[in-house]
Amino acid sequence: SYIQNDIVGISVLKRGEFTQALHKKKTGDLVGIRGPYGRGFDFQTSLNPCIIGGGIGMASLATVIGRLPDATIVQGARIASEIIYQKRFPKMKLCTDDGSIGFKGTTVDLLKELLKTQTFDKVYTCGPERMMYKVVEVCKNHGIDCAVSLERYMKCGFGVCGQCDCSGQRVCIEGPVFTSAELGRMEDFGKITILKTGERVMLYNH
Repeated sequence: SYIQNDIVGISVLKRGEFTQALHKKKTGDLVGIRGPYGRGFDFQTSLNPCIIGGGIGMASLATVIGRLPDATIVQGARIASEIIYQKRFPKMKLCTDDGSIGFKGTTVDLLKELLKTQTFDKVYTCGPERMMYKVVEVCKNHGIDCAVSLERYMKCGFGVCGQCDCSGQRVCIEGPVFTSAELGRMEDFGKITILKTGERVMLYNH
């Protein structure tokens, strides 16, 4: 989750078989990487931005923070131990579901609190899709443009298989970053996802 000269850093949450194997790699081991794919963030139209990360989605926003160092940064997690990058970004506003660190509540709750005293012209967000859906709704009510990095299960990575489809938009090609205007035309956003088996399911069940 950083780029420094010819070094690329990637943050990986140990979860499944692949990420567990990756965590066992040692210095000097070879790792194959494809990408980047699709469309990234646009930084040209933001004067007073807010960056909102939920869970491991914060990793995708680390380089955004590097480009927008004066932005208001919000990170949310279930519990304190799941918060990342505290030393790297000490000015972050933190929130947890259980209140074990920072504001007690969700990133959406904290965003609503911030908007009582602050104004933003753009919000950049990445995290659980239901969280981002609610962030977009709050921003819509306040006339704030959003840039959303959508996470979907990907297989081919170049737009053929349709696994990452969201209302006809391929996250690996047209995304992963979508504007709030584009998301407004994507009926599946925040509601329906596609499992790795290809089955379409309601998002709140998964």
